[in-house]
Amino acid sequence: MKVLYVRVSSIGQNNERQRINDNDFDYLIEDVISGSVIFDERPGGRKIMKLLEDGIMKELNVWSIDRLGRNLKDILQTIDVFNDKGVPIIFVNQGIRTLNEDGTENNIGKLIISILGSVAEMERNQIRERQLEGIALAKARNVYKGRANGTKEDVLTFLSKPKNRKAVELLKKGYKNIEVSRIVGVHTNTITKIKKVLNKNDTISSN
Repeated sequence: MKVLYVRVSSIGQNNERQRINDNDFDYLIEDVISGSVIFDERPGGRKIMKLLEDGIMKELNVWSIDRLGRNLKDILQTIDVFNDKGVPIIFVNQGIRTLNEDGTENNIGKLIISILGSVAEMERNQIRERQLEGIALAKARNVYKGRANGTKEDVLTFLSKPKNRKAVELLKKGYKNIEVSRIVGVHTNTITKIKKVLNKNDTISSN
């Protein structure tokens, strides 16, 4: 079985580029989750690991290394697990495969993956640093504003936000708070608030 893995960080991101020639694959697995989340803790990642353990996967195809993850240690650990099972991971955009056709480890590929994986991790850290710097500068200039004290969103507006709407769908399917938080990309406190709103509405409806 040839599997194609697609990952975007948030709802609304375009994944079409990653799905090039997806008809060439037997199974498409998608994740909407941050690349900083460990691979086998993602919903899609767990499905892939199950296919790997069941011994029915021939190869895993990913558009690029940063789609597999943005944590170098996790990337390399995931590759090692696949190598131990004799299943290559093919990074389509970079033209790299982790195992050669004869099943031996691709040492040159591993070197390139380590370098590009480090770049992906560094980019993630730089984005986070820029966000924190921007907030710090805005606060220093007294132009940073959170929600004004005392203001409240009505329930409909709150639940209609794209990420919150997706969270509602996942919660109703039985996903746990931490899973929904990682998939949707919002803080667990927000998920807790959504559940409280839903429970309150259910109580009102039943009365």
